[in-house]
Amino acid sequence: MNHISARQGTRTITITSHIRSTRSGPLGLIELRRPISINALTGPMLRELTDVLENWRTDPAVSMLVLRGEGVRGFCAGGDIKDFHEAVTNGGHSGFLDLLSLEFRLDQMIASYPKPVLTLVHGLCMGGGIGLASHAAIRIATPEAHYAMPEARIGYSPDVGATHLMARAPGHLGEYLVLTGDTFTGADAVELGFADMLVDGDRFEEVIEALPDFEAMPAPDIAAGLEVFFGSFAVSPLASAQPWIDAAFGAPTPEQILERLDAMVHPAARAAAARMRANCPTSLQCALLAVRAAREADHLPSALARELRVADYLMHRDDLAEGIRAQVIDKDRSPAWNPAELAQVDRQAIAAVIADPQ
Repeated sequence: MNHISARQGTRTITITSHIRSTRSGPLGLIELRRPISINALTGPMLRELTDVLENWRTDPAVSMLVLRGEGVRGFCAGGDIKDFHEAVTNGGHSGFLDLLSLEFRLDQMIASYPKPVLTLVHGLCMGGGIGLASHAAIRIATPEAHYAMPEARIGYSPDVGATHLMARAPGHLGEYLVLTGDTFTGADAVELGFADMLVDGDRFEEVIEALPDFEAMPAPDIAAGLEVFFGSFAVSPLASAQPWIDAAFGAPTPEQILERLDAMVHPAARAAAARMRANCPTSLQCALLAVRAAREADHLPSALARELRVADYLMHRDDLAEGIRAQVIDKDRSPAWNPAELAQVDRQAIAAVIADPQ
């Protein structure tokens, strides 16, 4: 990996092939630098991010961290799906599970970091990008940002602590999003609790320049001050849809959710049912139970541990390789799920994976 380090007055800049870390006064600035892939995360990137956070944890010269993504297309498209496909089709399950463990530890580190971590989200933020962005103490998004946890489309289930975040969303919006795989806007992210405020993307540099003025303040006070100076407003489309979403997605099982959607005259409800039916049946059952278990526990570390168990289970099923093939590799959008029907899903096996082993 290419590595460059330089000092410029009070600035210390370290650049690896895909991570740039800059110390400027009291700020530690981290930039994901893989824009051609919308900053999709690789193993080396995760290890480098972990090292940077570990080094700055006890550095008295750094009082606040900022994480952002390079390029106009987005903050982070999540993990590199082609790496995932390579692992599950060539016997690399154990190594990839270790990589997921590293990623989940990084997400937990961000959530519990002793110094304020501020994330700036623009464009696309999916999967592992949400893990980096939405567990931080101060979470800023542009109104035009697009978030998603579309794992059920590829035979997987939401991870990186997303089940914990979805469980905390108002009503049953979390179930709706994990079962349909729908995208949601920056305004929705604030409504759901994935972001704290909206700031126009052309003001991100102003936000960074203002941060030293907030040095030594607690994160809630920093967030409140930033929103006063830079906050913008946009309406959340999901907020207005919550009544019919709650009525359908509060049902006990995926089949009953589909029955309620089919009985509704709302066109959006019928469209949601169609998207669910296109997704992996086993993933639908995993995602629904994982979100509801996370709601009951309301504990990020246990959600991450549960998600890792689910990942291990799904990685050894043919659906995951088939889903990635259909959606990412061949792009024929016609996965052959096994089983193909919800009624045939092994619910007992999934329930055992979801259950706390303690």
